[in-house]
Amino acid sequence: MTADLSVRIGALRLKNPVLTASGTFGYGTEYADYADLSKLGGIVTKTVTLEPRDGNPMPRLAETPAGMLNSIGLANVGVERFIADKLPALEGLDAAVIVNVAGNTADEYGALTERVESCPRVDAVEVNVSCPNVEQGGLVFGTDPKTLARVVGKVRRATKKPIIVKLTPNVTDIAQMAKSAADAGADALSLINTLVGMAVDIETRRPLIGRTFGGLSGPAIKPVALAMVYKVFKAVSVPVIGIGGITDWKDAIEFLIAGAAAVQVGTWNFVDPGGAVKAALGIQDYCDRKNILAIGELVGTLVES
Repeated sequence: MTADLSVRIGALRLKNPVLTASGTFGYGTEYADYADLSKLGGIVTKTVTLEPRDGNPMPRLAETPAGMLNSIGLANVGVERFIADKLPALEGLDAAVIVNVAGNTADEYGALTERVESCPRVDAVEVNVSCPNVEQGGLVFGTDPKTLARVVGKVRRATKKPIIVKLTPNVTDIAQMAKSAADAGADALSLINTLVGMAVDIETRRPLIGRTFGGLSGPAIKPVALAMVYKVFKAVSVPVIGIGGITDWKDAIEFLIAGAAAVQVGTWNFVDPGGAVKAALGIQDYCDRKNILAIGELVGTLVES
């Protein structure tokens, strides 16, 4: 018997637990020639802001051992062009569409969410709280529980769609941040976003990233991501979506066992544009071989020694 891979994220139903991670899959259509997107549970768009953004100065990417650094700076076309030009191309997609949003202030998060609330093709909103908070001198929204709760509250009041809050790992207590987001109205939590890192050119003695620091992603961060997913799974009752270093279906299975109800595939998309689809197919085969009837039977089954 074929296993049922469907997942519930609040009111959102995914056909399987594999999503693409924001910032690694464009607006969705860029990968349509390389993979059958209908095989995915859904896609998460690159971050959308109220106004267009050019992003950070070059260079924005640097390869590192077992990973990469990026400092894109949320470059995007802005919400109006996203709705007019990008969203219509996703109308026929047989997979969920989740829009990742970010703002400079809590009010911007609310206003942006209000704008996409009226779009039927948008199935859920993912809130990127790894952005500098201009109201508090550059403090990242996701590093202070009260500030995080204020942002999530603004988004919650602006939409009836499911809300996923994407947590930064660059905090002392990820469980505390998770509880704050859940208590403020998040339907699910996705983690982790990138770790802060840097790399140096020893010939020029300059950073390899234009803004010195970048976000580290890729296989190197998987152990950190797994640990944080497990901690958050035990701390909150809302679904957890695992992200970080997934490069094959076995990695995805690890996240599910650690408590993730779903996963997002990120950096692997740059190496293999069909990677996320391969992960979904691999999970199906694993569950069928193990006689797992529904994916929920696997989630959170880690046996501690």
